[in-house]
Amino acid sequence: MELLNSLLFMLNEMSPYILLGFLIAGVMHAFIPQRTFARHLLGSGWKAVVKSALIGVPLPLCSCGVLPTAIAMRRNGASRAASTSFLVATPQTGVDSIAATWSLLGPAFAVVRPVAALFTAIFGGMAVGKADSEKDVVVACDVNTDDERPITFAGKCVSALKYGFVDLVSSIGGWLVAGLIIAAIITVYVPADFFSVLGRNPVLSMIAVLVIAIPMYVCATGSIPIAMSLVLKGLSPGTALVLLMAGPAANFASFTLISREMGRKAAAIYLLSIIAGAMAFGLLIDYVLPKGWFAIDGMAAACHHGHEFSTFSTICSAVLVALLLAALIKRNIKTNKITGNMTKEYVIKGMNCPHCQAAVTKSISGVNGVTQVEVNLSTGKATVEGEHSADEVIAAVRAAGFEGEIA
Repeated sequence: MELLNSLLFMLNEMSPYILLGFLIAGVMHAFIPQRTFARHLLGSGWKAVVKSALIGVPLPLCSCGVLPTAIAMRRNGASRAASTSFLVATPQTGVDSIAATWSLLGPAFAVVRPVAALFTAIFGGMAVGKADSEKDVVVACDVNTDDERPITFAGKCVSALKYGFVDLVSSIGGWLVAGLIIAAIITVYVPADFFSVLGRNPVLSMIAVLVIAIPMYVCATGSIPIAMSLVLKGLSPGTALVLLMAGPAANFASFTLISREMGRKAAAIYLLSIIAGAMAFGLLIDYVLPKGWFAIDGMAAACHHGHEFSTFSTICSAVLVALLLAALIKRNIKTNKITGNMTKEYVIKGMNCPHCQAAVTKSISGVNGVTQVEVNLSTGKATVEGEHSADEVIAAVRAAGFEGEIA
């Protein structure tokens, strides 16, 4: 019962802000053309690095969803420095996660988190630019960047709602639920003094969190309840920020792909900039900024002793749960298998969310001779119909930022 109460508390606190974030994200997606972002992200120099960071901070893309976007940028003229800046800034935060951060961790965390992502991204991008002794030559690929969004106002509104409350929910829903469950388990079952030793040494606790956060995958929104539960158990607010930054921004899949696309030097700087930025801002919170800004003791009492849910938050929670269930049902509906004499199946490596799935589907669909494509996110396989070249399909998968091979 206590576990359920803790879970419901966090859900009710977050749901209004998450739904608002989804709406804003959908409006951005529908009303701001992709070519507008692309135009400002191209080029080299510090201006491109700063622009990439500024544009990346509010975008609601997870660490796997941002990879195809950054690779397309790189192959259309963006420098390694600008691409790295975008890769560091984008997955750490977004309009949806900023709103959710405010709901559970308070305004100070909601402000510091995007500021930390911005400065870390600029630092990482500039470091890559300075270390890039070779001439940064980019061969532009034939990547389709045309917008396929409706041009009427009503059509854009429908597109905004679909992206925000269907596509984005499907993208981060699983990680959000996992984060809430993990946070509730920590809050209820982990003894209050479990992290007491680490709590007395913020630097040690930050290093421990980095060791856990870097290899794992967690989205920017899903990391918020976990961070809150760790603070309630005695870890410092700065340590929570390290989790909020490193968890979404760095994982082995991202590092491997960046290493392949932009070189090992750029990938190493990318990872080190995230670590350095997370540690620097974490220490800033613990030793410089007022402790009262990051206190969440009131939330701890609510988690353990119950909470009066408002009608509005309860309605928002019900809507969010309905959206999550709809996304789960949609993902698990069995689609009709493609059949035909020229049907081939491919194994796609590195897909983690519907953003990845959509990028692979679109890229394969552009191959000559392909008449139909079905990409299954759960199995990691793509079924392709039509008289096509397997090598061209694999090349298309690679162009989207993933690895593919014939099954």
